[in-house]
This record gives sequence, structure tokens and C-alpha cells, in this order.
Amino acid sequence: MQLTILGYNSAIPTATSHPTSQFLNICERHILIDCGEGTQVQLRKAKVKFSKINHIFISHLHGDHVFGLVGLISSFHLLGRDKPLYIYGPKGIKDFIEIQLKISNAHNTYDLQFIELSSKTSELIFEDEKIEVHTIPLNHRIYCNGYLFKEKPKLKHLNIEEISKYPEIELCDYQNLKLGKDFILNNEEVIKNERLTFPADESLSYAFCSDTKYKEDIIPIIQNATVLYHEATFLHSEKEWATKTGHSTALEAAIIAKKSKVKALILGHFSNKHKSYFPFLMEAQTEFQNTYLPNALEELELANL
Repeated sequence: MQLTILGYNSAIPTATSHPTSQFLNICERHILIDCGEGTQVQLRKAKVKFSKINHIFISHLHGDHVFGLVGLISSFHLLGRDKPLYIYGPKGIKDFIEIQLKISNAHNTYDLQFIELSSKTSELIFEDEKIEVHTIPLNHRIYCNGYLFKEKPKLKHLNIEEISKYPEIELCDYQNLKLGKDFILNNEEVIKNERLTFPADESLSYAFCSDTKYKEDIIPIIQNATVLYHEATFLHSEKEWATKTGHSTALEAAIIAKKSKVKALILGHFSNKHKSYFPFLMEAQTEFQNTYLPNALEELELANL
């Protein structure tokens, strides 16, 4: 599972930073999370192939999370895309995009499939044979979701040395062994799966949470996630502003990480008034040591954080 943070500041783009957007490669599913202004330029810099992106997840309809989307959709058209693009986001995102396309007299060469969300409880919104995506209901000034991306349990590894002791076990039986099933010999003796296999690799998960006030009821949803990205717009000395604007402090993000027992925390969505993000890191590490600041365009192996 690889994550590239394309933009991580809040509200206004600057000459050196961009609003929220991330590119996630999970089991070779190439996913875009939020699409602030300038996202497609950042994708170019990250050398991401546009044609690989089939799913886009939008947290909410504030501009710093969605103003880059119609431009990206238009670029897909100009590049000759012919396969569907699936866009997940709050109810209203379909109108938001289609009105812009209609007024600009734009025509797409491919289908746009909108999955509009309105539930205030967590729900499974995407699933295939390898991954699941669940919503993380957040508390912002408008309807907002985070997203939990999870690998499904992986297959066990075969213990070929042990398997070779039983000639009755054939190649066609290997898949059942990988799935954890015992093997029954012709004499009805049961060979326990644990003798014939090694444990499966750990399944990874990534929780994306932006924008939100401090919200403890997300903890059961993101419990034990490999990595949590949580907004930290303000320092805790600015708690009053965080509350007024529907955001969190770095300290609050760290408390959520600690209580959720995640392995690593990445902060983001910093207020533009701050010239240095080091104080955010220092504040968060008082509660959760394994905290990181984002670096634009850095490709992160989440298992290694």
C-alpha cells in the first residue's frame, strides 16, 4: 500500500503548497482521495498515469477539496479516456460537476458514475475481491466523510516442505490450504492447516479523516488502522478557532490516533497562518510519538511507517 500526498494545506493554495489531495495505490487499485485546486499538476509531478485512476473519493464539497475535480475530468476527456470513472462523494456532487460541464458545453468520451452519500453512519461503499472502502462520518460545517481503505485478509503461505510429506496433497488442493482449510487423507486422518501453511501477511488499512472537529465515535471504525491521516488545522492554543470552524487541533488528532491504536499518524490540512509545521509535530508527539508531517509528492510505504 503506497500513499502519495499531493497537497496538504487548507483553504488557499500557495506558491509552494496545495490543498488536500492524495493518491493511494492499494492492491494495484489506483485511487484519488479529494481533489483540491492544482491536483492534476501534482499528479503529473508525481508521474501518476491518469488512465490508472478509476475511483475518486471526495470528502466534502468545500472548494479546497473539490475545485480541481472538473478540470481533471476534462483532462481525462482530452486524453481520450473511454472507461467509466467512479466518483464517490456527498449528495450534490453530481449536480456540482454536471452543471459545470453543461455550462462549458463540455462532452465526455466516457461515463461518469456518481455514488452520492448521505448516511451519517459508517457504510461499506466499495468492495471487490481484494479491498473494501468504508465511510468515516465526520463533524464539519457541512456533510463530510472520511474513508477507510482496507485490504481483505490475505491468503496463507504454503509450507511446501511439510506438504511434500503427504503425496495425497495435489496442486489442486493448494488453494483450499491457502484459504485455511484442513486436509483430510484417504484414511480420514485430518491434517491441521497450521501444519501445512505459514501465517498470511498482515492486511493493511488506511484511514483518511479531513475535515472534522474532534470526534471520538470514529475510533471504533478506524481501530488498529495501519496509518491514520487526520486533519490538524490548528494548534491546541487555537482550540476556540478549531471549534468555530469545524476543525481539529494537532493534539486532538494525536489523541484520536492513540485511542484508536493506529500504528502511525500523518498530520495535515494546516492553517495558512502558520509558516512552520514543526510545532504541530511537537504538539502531537506529546500524545502519540509515531507522528509524521507530510512531504508533498513523497511516496510512502504505509507498512514501513
